[in-house]
Amino acid sequence: MQIEKRIGIVGGGPGGLTLARILATRGITSTVFELDEHRLSRPQGGSLDLHEDSALVALRHAGLEAGFKALARYEDQGDALYDSQGTLRFSLGGDPDGGRPEIDREQLRTLLLDSLPPETIRWGSKVRAVEPLPDGRYRVAGAGGSLGEFDLVVGADGAWSKVRPLVSAEEPRYTGVLFIELSIDDVDARHPDVAALIPRGKVSVVGDNLSLIAQRSSNSHVRVYLMFRVAEDWLQQGGLDLSSSSRAREMLKARFAGWAPSLLRFIDVCNDTIVPRPIVALPVGHRWTHRPGVTLLGDAAHVMPPFSGEGVNMAMLDAAELALGLAGDSDWSRAVAAYEARMFARAAEAAAGAMEGLDFVSENALEHMVEHFEEIQRMVDAPRP
Repeated sequence: MQIEKRIGIVGGGPGGLTLARILATRGITSTVFELDEHRLSRPQGGSLDLHEDSALVALRHAGLEAGFKALARYEDQGDALYDSQGTLRFSLGGDPDGGRPEIDREQLRTLLLDSLPPETIRWGSKVRAVEPLPDGRYRVAGAGGSLGEFDLVVGADGAWSKVRPLVSAEEPRYTGVLFIELSIDDVDARHPDVAALIPRGKVSVVGDNLSLIAQRSSNSHVRVYLMFRVAEDWLQQGGLDLSSSSRAREMLKARFAGWAPSLLRFIDVCNDTIVPRPIVALPVGHRWTHRPGVTLLGDAAHVMPPFSGEGVNMAMLDAAELALGLAGDSDWSRAVAAYEARMFARAAEAAAGAMEGLDFVSENALEHMVEHFEEIQRMVDAPRP
């Protein structure tokens, strides 16, 4: 009797859940280890734009395209560019037929979770390490001991992956750019002046080494990212007083001194939760020598700056290609090696573009962004075949 091979997936984000779902539709069971105690343990972040050549392909393979379309905001693909004085420099209208529909990260996660048998997810699983066994399998180890033994372990556990050390000594490095994440609730009713700046989609504001992106989610929620360049220890050196939300707001406004009051309103009206997010990246072209029984996807394999919006899209495409390879080849080591070769090439190209996106926080950012918007407009206006 043939014994069914076992797959352990470390990380229950979009990449790990997409992998589990596509495997399940092909008759392959898996176990997902997720740190969160339950699906509502913490906020899942803002809005995601899913690309038609990556994440949407994965959702089709997962059999979830109809469910996605019922939730997606096709109208929220608009984008506007302002300078620091509040002057509109470029605007792109939302295209209901466009290839990057928006969905809240929490909605996407719920769609994926609801598509899986409940026993697939092992909530509250803090993975300490993944350990090779003499028979070629791997043990997933938690704080209290073994969480299980598997023929294949997939690290879908983000930038600080516990699986990556099995195949690579590389660790993400700080890029020099810090994001400060803010959020605004019920913006249309409570702050109509701010809401007017974001009628649909998102807005970008570019100054001299200072930038801002504000993006709508569903239910009139707005997530704001303030961006600037600081030393890695800036927060530890007292660069921002996070013990007091009012003091933090004043310090942030001082850093953006000279910006139009209408734009500083994003800081004035934000919630008390203010979250610093240092932007880190693995080296462009990060790869490893194939090791049977273990692999990575998403940020664990190729974390990159978020400016190109490729993170979740790459993770879901990684998951789809890996799942289809495993379902189509009884030699899993060969299937994983083939997946890795394709992923390495694709990720290197995406990471190079994402690193160029760091110019969004530079002295010449406004000029670069106007050129970028003009190029997008030319593509939109080009005749479709």
